[in-house]
Amino acid sequence: MSFPDLTPTSTQSAITLPVTSSDTDTVIKESLAIGFYTGSAAFLLGAKAQVAFTFKRLGGDILDIELTAQNIYNHYEEAVLEYSYIVNLHQARNSLGSALGGATGSFNSKGELEEGEGIELKYPKFVFDYAFRVADKFSTESIVGGTEPIYSASFASVTDQQDYNLQTVVKEAAEAGGVDFAHIDTNKRIKIRQVYYVTPRQMWRFYGYYGGLNVVGDYHTYGQYADDSTFQVIPVWQNKLQAIQYEDHLYTRTSHYSYEIIDNNIRIYPIPSIVSPEKFFFRFSVEDNNAFATGSYDSGLFGINNMNTMPMENIAFKNINSIGQQWIRRFSLALSKETLGHVRGKFGNKVPIPGDSVQLNANELLTQAKDEQNVLREELNKQLDEMLYSKLAEVDKTMTDNTNAIVSKSPLKIFVG
Repeated sequence: MSFPDLTPTSTQSAITLPVTSSDTDTVIKESLAIGFYTGSAAFLLGAKAQVAFTFKRLGGDILDIELTAQNIYNHYEEAVLEYSYIVNLHQARNSLGSALGGATGSFNSKGELEEGEGIELKYPKFVFDYAFRVADKFSTESIVGGTEPIYSASFASVTDQQDYNLQTVVKEAAEAGGVDFAHIDTNKRIKIRQVYYVTPRQMWRFYGYYGGLNVVGDYHTYGQYADDSTFQVIPVWQNKLQAIQYEDHLYTRTSHYSYEIIDNNIRIYPIPSIVSPEKFFFRFSVEDNNAFATGSYDSGLFGINNMNTMPMENIAFKNINSIGQQWIRRFSLALSKETLGHVRGKFGNKVPIPGDSVQLNANELLTQAKDEQNVLREELNKQLDEMLYSKLAEVDKTMTDNTNAIVSKSPLKIFVG
């Protein structure tokens, strides 16, 4: 009886990672899951080199590595995309405030910018747009500027009539169509901002403020007379403050009338017995409950409003320096460990061989892979956080303060003539 020949045709696994990559660029491009960097020769060269790097780091010359070169190419691509993702997040934190309201872009499934201009590699001008938008609303409320339209209207005073409905006044004037605010929606509530009437005030001004720049009289007044007998040297802002107070004084303390407004109904005190003045004027705005900006001025719905609408595509491989490329190699290796752990985990803990079994390290590989990925992400985020523009400003301030401290200790030569 003859025995069969049990000599195996191969002593190696059917699928193992090669020592180096011999694939052409075309093969690499076709094997990539996303294919964002297929047009970069530097990326393709780096993907090839990653095969040898992974083979050596995982001990492929001692024990078979159950991965293919195509696995490594995809790990390398994923590592580059992860690096780009983290760096872009950091840059979004740096520049979102200045980018608000700017032009957005459109992207394809790869994250490539198809329409618009990318800002991932641009240095922001720091226009502090969000702070200005907030200040703009405060300017409107304090009547010193802003962009919200403020309208002016008037109503004729009627003898012995004390109450007037300002909402009705505006509605009737708008329906007449002969005023500047004929286009406004009078169904919306108006917000009264100022009420006044016009009378000759030359005599009031005669007793009012007298003084030049940086000089002001006391703020105390006695009836209609201002105490200008004592003068003080003060900063310009105080001149402006007194001008505001004086203007308010003309509308209130020297006024013949006062009023109260409840639900846009105005009540005049005292009751006009003699129709003088003939008209009362008021300024108002139209309340808009829409919290979002619209129109060409604010860009609104079509402008950048958060991180998602910023036109930032994946960083071009040619713009990733040696620091980034080393991070990518390490992260790609961690991804390879994770895939290898999943592959070996399918065999169970042990693989039987003639007369013995081989202990596999699937669990150890998976643990190492997850830990290394987390460490690499934390390392990159920590370094980027230290490089936020706000942090750099703090560093510059510290350097300036320390330099001034050193210079202050330097002896100064005494000039002897």
